[in-house]
Amino acid sequence: MPAIEVSDLRKSYGSLRAVDGISFSVDAGEVFSLLGPNGAGKTTTIEILEGLRDKSGGSVRVLGLDPWSDAYELHKKIGVIPQGFKFLDYPTPREAVGYYAALFGKKVDPDELLKRVLLEEAASTYFLHLSGGQKQKLGMALSLVNDPELVFLDEPTTGLDPQARRAVWEVVRKLKEEGRTVMLTTHYLEEAEELADKVAIVDHGKVVAAGTTSEIVEAHGSGQKLMVKGGPDLEEYLRHNTKLIVEASGGEVTVRLKGKDDALVALKAIEESGAAWSDLMVRRDSLEDTFLRLVGEGAVSEETS
Repeated sequence: MPAIEVSDLRKSYGSLRAVDGISFSVDAGEVFSLLGPNGAGKTTTIEILEGLRDKSGGSVRVLGLDPWSDAYELHKKIGVIPQGFKFLDYPTPREAVGYYAALFGKKVDPDELLKRVLLEEAASTYFLHLSGGQKQKLGMALSLVNDPELVFLDEPTTGLDPQARRAVWEVVRKLKEEGRTVMLTTHYLEEAEELADKVAIVDHGKVVAAGTTSEIVEAHGSGQKLMVKGGPDLEEYLRHNTKLIVEASGGEVTVRLKGKDDALVALKAIEESGAAWSDLMVRRDSLEDTFLRLVGEGAVSEETS
């Protein structure tokens, strides 16, 4: 049985359709990332899955339960880290874990749990004095107090420096190794590419692409590109002496390749152009490139809450 099943999910606020027929499923034990620009409906979808909002239509099952009508039972089986996790200033991580264990009626070794999320070195430090990355790792520790089958991570690395982000990534990998299902939302596309087994891209309340990152890039990307640093003279030569699609921006000329023959044609034309060039490379679209092709670069509306 999938950990999460969503079919034709809809949520409206008056005339506004925040979620407009979303469907996807998440297998048990995988990391699944829900991506989309601000206002796409991600947060509303996640809150419905967590049982914090009721749906307007469609079907949702989380660990075989209805998140709204079975919320009490479901909340015993899930862990949640909300956006911008915060806690009281003066408890230590060890004390915070003990407090949460008492709330859930669980017997938990705080030091062992903090070790699992790579926070044992700060077990006695007041929350007020923890770094941003340490605070997020404490949030992960608290989400694991009830030994959940499924963990929701809502933008867990926003605002963190690269070192702290990668420390959080390591914790996510450990959750997967333990067999837990992870639902991840993030604005960092490379984070989803690094961690997620599968991805769904949402825009204007609809799923516009879903699958593994490689499947999405293959289906919606622009294929391979030959990129070379060069000026307008090189761009003009390639445009007029090949039948290839040529683009230029910021002192870089890009040639779209449909196959190996196109690469050979482009290389020959670059050499014959007589124009100055350097730093030639061939690359395939990343998930971020494909994401921008699907949702556009100007989608900056505020997330529905």
